Order: sequence, then C-alpha cells, then structure tokens
Amino acid sequence: MGGEKAFSFIFLSFLCFFLANLSGSSAHPPRLKLKQRIPCKQLFLSFHDVFYNGHNKANATPSIVGAPQGANLEKLAGKNHFGNVVVFNNPITLNNNFHSPPVGRAQGLYVYNKKNTFHSWLIFSFTLNTTMHQGTLIFLGADPILIKNRDITVVGGTGDFFMARGIATIATDSYKQEVYFRLKVDIKLYECW
Repeated sequence: MGGEKAFSFIFLSFLCFFLANLSGSSAHPPRLKLKQRIPCKQLFLSFHDVFYNGHNKANATPSIVGAPQGANLEKLAGKNHFGNVVVFNNPITLNNNFHSPPVGRAQGLYVYNKKNTFHSWLIFSFTLNTTMHQGTLIFLGADPILIKNRDITVVGGTGDFFMARGIATIATDSYKQEVYFRLKVDIKLYECW
C-alpha cells in the first residue's frame, strides 16, 4: 500500500510537470506575434528651415530665443549648440523644392540638449491648409540629428487629423553650413477618426 502511494505521488507529480510544460509556463511564455499595422493615413512632406546668418533677416524662419551663458541670440552656440532654444515658423512643401508653393507651416521649438553630440528635443505642429488636408498635427520627441532616419511621435491633431496618433520618420535631406536645412517627413497615422 505504501508503494502504491509513492507510485501515485510520483505519477501525479510527473503528470503535473508534463501538463505545465505542455501548456507553457510563466517562466517561458510563448512568443506573441505582433500584428503589422497598416497606417490609416500617410503623408510625405518637406520641412524647410532658413537660419539667420547675419545678413538674411527677411528670409530667416527660426529665431534663437535662448542661449547658454556667454552666447548670443544671433548664432547658434558652440560645437553642438548645447543650451540653444530655437522657435520656428517654417514652410512645408509637398516636395523638396524650397520655392514650391507651401502647403502649410511648421511651428514650434527645438532645444539642443546634449553637449557631446548634435541632439535636440522637438515639439511642434504642422498647420496644413490645402484642398487635400486642413488641420494640424502635433509632434513631440527626441531628435538624434546625426542618425539618418529617426522617429518622433504624432501625439494629436485637429481638423482632418482630429485626435490622430502615429509616427513621423524624419531625415535630413539637405544641410548648408548652419544657414539652411531641409527635413523629409514621412508621417504614418495609425489612429484616425
């Protein structure tokens, strides 16, 4: 009788162990396959920024509103511009030609926030006013400028983009000695109302 109890205990222990491993355990959960989401809206735009270089005040689209101690508000500070706060009102076009008709404005700010590399923190809106799109999109995120393609978050919008959320992949398309740069912006919205 004692042998039957020992056998039953061993058999039940083995059965429980086998069933626990068969169904998956919490120590090794099964890998979930993430569903590839398709954007409900996608836009490709170009963002143009013309810095003031001491001679082009009429054409400059951003303005330095904060600078580190000892720097001035006419030129970006130091090697990586650490501490500069820039407010901008830049044209947005459908292609990379600065002279194309603008479809809206990019308005907001960027803060250069690293001493050892080019890096900024962005918060801005695209205000679009065309026959295709009317409304705003709000962007927020870190911009490691030296990386070719970087993602920032679309956190909301108005008009045609009411409460939209998604990702904007930005890439520096052109850069001319701290006088002009152009960003390609690939906007993928995953929540559209």
